[in-house]
Amino acid sequence: MLTWNRASTRPGAVQLFMPREWTDDAVRRRRTGVPEDVGHREKWRLALDALDELATWGHVPPLVVADAGYGHNADFRGGLDERGIGYVVAVRSDVTAHPQDAQPLTPPWSGNGRKPQPRYRDEPASVAAWAARRGRQAFTEVTWREGSRGPMRSHFLAMRVRPAGVRPRRLAQAAAVTRDGHWDGVLPEVTLLVEWPRQAEAPTGYWLSNLPDDTPLAELVRLAKIHWRIEHDYRELKHGLGLDHFEGRSWNGWHHHVTLVTAAHAFLTEQRLAPKAHTPASPSTRPSTPSKTY
Repeated sequence: MLTWNRASTRPGAVQLFMPREWTDDAVRRRRTGVPEDVGHREKWRLALDALDELATWGHVPPLVVADAGYGHNADFRGGLDERGIGYVVAVRSDVTAHPQDAQPLTPPWSGNGRKPQPRYRDEPASVAAWAARRGRQAFTEVTWREGSRGPMRSHFLAMRVRPAGVRPRRLAQAAAVTRDGHWDGVLPEVTLLVEWPRQAEAPTGYWLSNLPDDTPLAELVRLAKIHWRIEHDYRELKHGLGLDHFEGRSWNGWHHHVTLVTAAHAFLTEQRLAPKAHTPASPSTRPSTPSKTY
């Protein structure tokens, strides 16, 4: 599990994901030296753990970006909200949401039984359905960077929605009760970003973001597409510096290997970002006689 320091594009924390078949196997644990207090934790929990560890070092990321493997998980997004960390995360097309202007209604209480809870009258729709309802004409062309073959551009739409579903509802209720002592049934709103390339028959990408609603569309797109930078560094770690070359079978050995790899990557990154030093020309490179101009 790698987290990234966005300012310098280098790994900020590394954690090893342990499948249940490993953590439940006493023989494997003993042979590889896995500490007794290390158990199975879902990848999204490890990601939040890594962010918490960075915070103890005084480093709080200004933003988190993630693919749909993390972004689709409401608990992961909720964990970022709890920590006050902004995010732009990919989600699948079947994530459901209410429109921004939807308001929950509380049915009248008959006086018997439990009081009814506020509910949204209309069923939520998938983000794919919301994009289709807006139509291709609502999308705007955005260029987010210069690629090796020219400008990288596509068509995007940003709209405010309220993510729905059992888990988002429970997280919203718990957060409101903790903060205010009660919940009025209103689901938090976020920005839905959708990509619909001109040559595609349907949208191809979806992201959710908790950044302020006045965040420019171009900035949302840039952040959603910044994964290319992370993938570039990850390839450098794997192929250039040997991150995936480790063939040992011990807990300490793996961590020693990863520490050296990330230290090497940090050094190369600092060298790449540092301004070139101005040094006098070496005497051996200066001409022995003055040049002539004709």
